[in-house]
Amino acid sequence: MPRKAADPAGQSRLALVRRARRINRILAETYPDAHCELDFHNPLELLVATILSAQCTDKRVNMVTPVLFAKFHTAADYAAADRSEMEEIIRSTGFFRAKTNSIIGMAQALCERHGGEVPGKLADLVKLPGVGRKTGNVVLGNAFGVPGITVDTHFQRLTHRFAWTPETDPVKIEHAVGSLIPKREWTMLSHRMIWHGRRICHARTPACGVCPVAALCPAYGTGPTAEAKAVKLVRTGPFS
Repeated sequence: MPRKAADPAGQSRLALVRRARRINRILAETYPDAHCELDFHNPLELLVATILSAQCTDKRVNMVTPVLFAKFHTAADYAAADRSEMEEIIRSTGFFRAKTNSIIGMAQALCERHGGEVPGKLADLVKLPGVGRKTGNVVLGNAFGVPGITVDTHFQRLTHRFAWTPETDPVKIEHAVGSLIPKREWTMLSHRMIWHGRRICHARTPACGVCPVAALCPAYGTGPTAEAKAVKLVRTGPFS
């Protein structure tokens, strides 16, 4: 029997909160292994990998970072890096000149302001070259255990489809969603939303017919609702 899409029209604040938290619980059950898909061993490696991930897939970044991490171990190493050598290593991630500038500048700032260590506060992270709130929250949530919401393209798309917020500005989305979901859940919610966006709730044609939160989603029907058609759209990682 066809599922009926949720109707957010006239929804109370309490109903919105309850629906959002129910979606989060279902996504937690659906993706129990959700995690950051960038490979790293310490905060500095994650910071570098996240900078590289701009306009690039995690899979491609993970192909590049083993060489980069074997060559550069500390912030001082990155700060003193040969620009042309770094550019060649990260070339395949795209925008390699700008990313090299960001990584070297970020590392120099770490050495000058933080004794070569990655700070554990968002206010300090966003002052580093090439580091915005999204990157800062990735590092805080996954390297320091500090709850944070990562608003990437998948997260933003899903918040609109779930009718959690009409905002388009990432910072406003972050605050809006943060008011719906308990703070302790923020980092894992980000992973679950990103995993769901990559695997089922695609930008062009979501696999609505096999979506675990279909009954709670106002956008149900954007993609095929027949299970036989929807299942063919489901993707699995790693993502290229």
